[in-house]
Amino acid sequence: MNKTDFDPKKIKKINIRNIRKFKKAGIKISVLTAYDYPSALILDEAGVEMVLVGDTLNTVFCGAENNLSATMEQMIYHTKIVKRGLNRAMLIGDMPFMSFQADIGEAVGNAGRFLKEGGADCVKIEGGLEITPTIRKIIQAGIPVMGHIGLTPQSIHRFGGYIVRGRKPEVRRYLLESAKALEDAGCFAMVLESIPADLGKEITESVSIPTIGIGAGNSCDGQVLVLYDMLGLFPNFEAKYVRKYENLSKRIHEAVSKYIEDIRNGDFPSDEESYS
Repeated sequence: MNKTDFDPKKIKKINIRNIRKFKKAGIKISVLTAYDYPSALILDEAGVEMVLVGDTLNTVFCGAENNLSATMEQMIYHTKIVKRGLNRAMLIGDMPFMSFQADIGEAVGNAGRFLKEGGADCVKIEGGLEITPTIRKIIQAGIPVMGHIGLTPQSIHRFGGYIVRGRKPEVRRYLLESAKALEDAGCFAMVLESIPADLGKEITESVSIPTIGIGAGNSCDGQVLVLYDMLGLFPNFEAKYVRKYENLSKRIHEAVSKYIEDIRNGDFPSDEESYS
């Protein structure tokens, strides 16, 4: 298959079968996060292939220190809201911390909630070799899984912070082995986060399923960013891999300041904005 045989614009609804076709055709996949209905509407209409309700909502949307305190109730609530704004894009529910690590049965049940209650098309799970038995059980239950290796934010305390993973030979070997293990377990795609670009390329070429990079170089089969980061809405986070396409934080600040000024000066509301 090549690019001329496959036209993404003709796809009415993205699913795991046509996501695999993107890689075969050599067409890059676009992924963004969303946590609310208006954002979901915009992303879907713009043509993003996959929308992730990430546990990042706990920090960029809810103001928490990190993602670890995100709950299943939080995630299901926001997934359900985002679902209402999507027609074409594939919806990914992010399994929060301790929703899958302790017990396989509980993990399967929680993954099922994303589909049954939240309306998600699949779930994303952090972890490599050690989590593949759980992933197999979830997939056996009929729930598609996207893997996630490299820097896995739910393990920041074990790593000692938000650091690039895969520079050390032993970690590089672990990530290569984990990528193959995730593919063998049945994942339809995987996120590669904060790893050297050459490792991102090596993993992408070594697996048949799409890789979605975030700080993993340009050779991945697709890219994902947090919407609030790329729009400049969340000024408290800076990362090398984030390209800011807008500075909405500044523009909103200016608009609000003008609104306050217009009220103070008596310019708002005008006669045209008032009822007679």
